[in-house]
Amino acid sequence: MEHRRLSQTGLRVSSVGLGTMTWGRDTDDLEAKEQLDIFLDAGGTLVDTAASYGEGVSEEVIGALLREHVDRQDLVLVSKAGVRTWRTGERSSVADASRGSLLDTLDTSLARLGTDHLDLLLVQTAHALSLAVSSGRTRYVGIANHPTWASVRMHDLLSECGRGPGLAAVEVEHSLLSRGIERELRPASQALGFGILGYA
Repeated sequence: MEHRRLSQTGLRVSSVGLGTMTWGRDTDDLEAKEQLDIFLDAGGTLVDTAASYGEGVSEEVIGALLREHVDRQDLVLVSKAGVRTWRTGERSSVADASRGSLLDTLDTSLARLGTDHLDLLLVQTAHALSLAVSSGRTRYVGIANHPTWASVRMHDLLSECGRGPGLAAVEVEHSLLSRGIERELRPASQALGFGILGYA
């Protein structure tokens, strides 16, 4: 499998990533282990999860595999924050991009995964992203499911005249049926130097 450098960072990722949204929900532990083995045998490294996948169960499944089956250095771990699940009230989840919530969610994700850092954290506010990098909890940061104008704005906010952590990647839908990113986001990523993680 081809491996690429993610934008202008030193992070190298496999050209295909393994999504884990169904792990612990529709995909049991044994199936998850089999999927991971097939992915690693094919040369894959990029494993994508989120704090909100299965209310954290996806990260727990990955954490168990890291403890019992695979070495941490064999994976490039990507997780996302910004949606918090509330156990009371009528709404089961809400967007919560406050700095405290994002950093608390990051710490909870690290505990579930059983690691001291992520390779890439995708969230929604520039200041919390900068703090996540400066505190050593993640190596690189990016955003997920933002329009092009917001991605460019986040790039500018995270660059801070060359002193900030920069925007490593934007994760967006990209498939044969959804090709809208090719008009604006792809040229913006090439001009500004951030990577694109496509999913469908």
